[in-house]
Amino acid sequence: MVENLMENNVVTISGKVVSSLEFSHEVYGEGFYRFMLEVPRLSESSDIIPVTISERLMSTRRPEIGDTVLIEGQFRSYNSYSPEGNKLILTVFAREIKFIEDIKSVKNPNQIFLNGYICKKPVYRTTPFGREISDILLAVNRPYNKSDYIPCISWGRNARFSEGLSVGDNIKIWGRIQSREYQKKYDSGEVVTKVAYEVSVSKMEVCTGASSSKNSAIKQTNQKNLQNT
Repeated sequence: MVENLMENNVVTISGKVVSSLEFSHEVYGEGFYRFMLEVPRLSESSDIIPVTISERLMSTRRPEIGDTVLIEGQFRSYNSYSPEGNKLILTVFAREIKFIEDIKSVKNPNQIFLNGYICKKPVYRTTPFGREISDILLAVNRPYNKSDYIPCISWGRNARFSEGLSVGDNIKIWGRIQSREYQKKYDSGEVVTKVAYEVSVSKMEVCTGASSSKNSAIKQTNQKNLQNT
């Protein structure tokens, strides 16, 4: 059962380490650290993606700025509480790290697969440039009754298809993790540039035979716990 849940959320990213290791937190005596990874796109741009890694994966070598690494793991979320309100924090949780010589040796440096449940009604819209987009919030189950809440964006025909999905629908998606800058304006008038992390969907399918009990649980979780700012 645990292995099945682990397969609901699979990430492989490769790129260059662009920040020093910083201590994140400790769980039962096991320390976890955070760093930023620059992952190239097919174009000349790149995504800067946060990675969380256990000290136990770094017993022989620690990633340093300039290193090229391949990370296998999961895209996870947790709530951060502050006076400004709750914020959904997203990070790639590393389960394996490999040091590689050249990023060009990796055919696809940014891949993610998710199997989860719609926990907010998808929002369909058209950008000023005429691109069709749907915003999806996907709840992906994890062992020990935990879930990760992953923002996803679908495009074009997938966006139109997503508009017809309902809360509780079980879907599978394939795509890549992207970072996106946006500006937030506060009541004081101050404008701050922030970074959002989300999954850009390239392929999706609806799973058949999802149990109504799971769908009901997702709806209840959505109503009680989700406050994404």
